[in-house]
Amino acid sequence: MSLAAHGFLSPSGVEIAFLLVGLVTFGAALVTVTTKQLVHAALWLVVTLGGLAVEYLLLTAEFIAWVQVLIYLGSVVVLLLFGLMLTKAPIGRSPDADSGNRPVALAVAVVAAVSLVWVVVDAFRTTWIDLDGPAQGSTEVTGHFLFRNWVLPFEALSVLLLAALVGAIVLSRKRGATANSNAPKDSSAPKNSTAAKNGTAAKNSRSGKEQR
Repeated sequence: MSLAAHGFLSPSGVEIAFLLVGLVTFGAALVTVTTKQLVHAALWLVVTLGGLAVEYLLLTAEFIAWVQVLIYLGSVVVLLLFGLMLTKAPIGRSPDADSGNRPVALAVAVVAAVSLVWVVVDAFRTTWIDLDGPAQGSTEVTGHFLFRNWVLPFEALSVLLLAALVGAIVLSRKRGATANSNAPKDSSAPKNSTAAKNGTAAKNSRSGKEQR
């Protein structure tokens, strides 16, 4: 397909929808990282990930879109919400959610975004997707492309996730052991000794009265 057929001044309906959904997703992502309420951040994360799934659908990548919904919306966000509930996170504003490193984080985010956009545009400058044609993101096409060209990064990512899981388990066990060691000792022994002394004193008083 020629480049003249895809003018930026005459976008199609799908391209306009893609731009609008992208703006909504970008706004939800900004609210996610700037809000001071953890529950609101988790809910805005749902909007962000859902917007990405819609973008995949508009790009005819149906398989990737449903993977996004099932894994991220159906698992990661639910796990995050359960974590907030089980750890008794504050419902309102949390002062711990703010940090003095916002300028540094903003600079890193801008540099990463510019680098990613530059790499993607440079790699797919002359590549166009026929949005009116058959879906190009089917399971067969995605699996063939992934395990032929990107098998090494795919396996490296799986090892990274496994290392993160093992690290989380180790840290949780260390924190549990530290909490148990810092817990106050059982005070039942002094109570029992006090009760024993009171019982002995009562018996002695009774024996003294009987002798009298």
